[in-house]
Amino acid sequence: MGLWYDEVFEDKLRLGLKLKRTLFTGQSDFQKVEVVETELLGKALLIDGLWMTCEGEEAPYHELIVQPAMVTSPTIERVLIIGGGDGGTAREVLRHAEVKHVDMVEIDAMVIEACKEHLPEIGTAWDDPRLNVMVGDGVAYVKEADVEPYDVVIVDGSDPVGPAKGLFNESFYRGCARLLKEEGVFVTQSESPRLFKEIHLEMVQVINTVFGAAWPYYYPVMIYGSGHWSWTYASRQTTPYDLNDERVARLEKDSRIYNRGIHHGVFALPNHVKQELAEMLVKRDA
Repeated sequence: MGLWYDEVFEDKLRLGLKLKRTLFTGQSDFQKVEVVETELLGKALLIDGLWMTCEGEEAPYHELIVQPAMVTSPTIERVLIIGGGDGGTAREVLRHAEVKHVDMVEIDAMVIEACKEHLPEIGTAWDDPRLNVMVGDGVAYVKEADVEPYDVVIVDGSDPVGPAKGLFNESFYRGCARLLKEEGVFVTQSESPRLFKEIHLEMVQVINTVFGAAWPYYYPVMIYGSGHWSWTYASRQTTPYDLNDERVARLEKDSRIYNRGIHHGVFALPNHVKQELAEMLVKRDA
């Protein structure tokens, strides 16, 4: 039958991909890092045994975490990425000629180096002079950095365990808001609304508290657990419906997933999410 790599969720759900070979395995100061080649989806990155990204299914994640923010923020000259060590998020940000400077803060240098060597198809913008990569703690950065405010802040972290755990609390989100222009846009991956429903809903509620408005949005990403993934968009002044038509038109020519219809569609909330978020907000305000 060959060799399979399985990710198991609470002994209730299993996602397995058949492997051709292992390309890299290492243990950093923070986590186990692996790059494998799969039969179905090409080369893939795993962190502590969890699927992070892969050649064949990276576009839905990276285009959706980046482009809704980039086509709606009034200005996009300065962008901050927390995490994103595979390089896909930076690649999507740097598709925009208006971007002048991107700071990327990734805690684990091993992730960056492994992806540069073994997944160059995903991280194609490492040599772009607009990209400034810093190996460090993103949680500390948003609380302490003394820098010019950003137009867009993107949090591309893994699940809320290990070094990524600090990316899922109000203190961290307030740090992100501190570095963001008043009209700027914040976005974060916000877990599966199926497998991690409570975490997802709590994230949306807290982000809504910090920014005054939050819009969760959804699209399938096969490599992640239930295949149902989410991101959350937030801003003090801008909405996900304030599209810049010129930016959208440019993106549609070369994107695998993203277009105007997808943009509007992903923000349509399932009824159960609407109801549960409404209930949570009522309890919070009581």
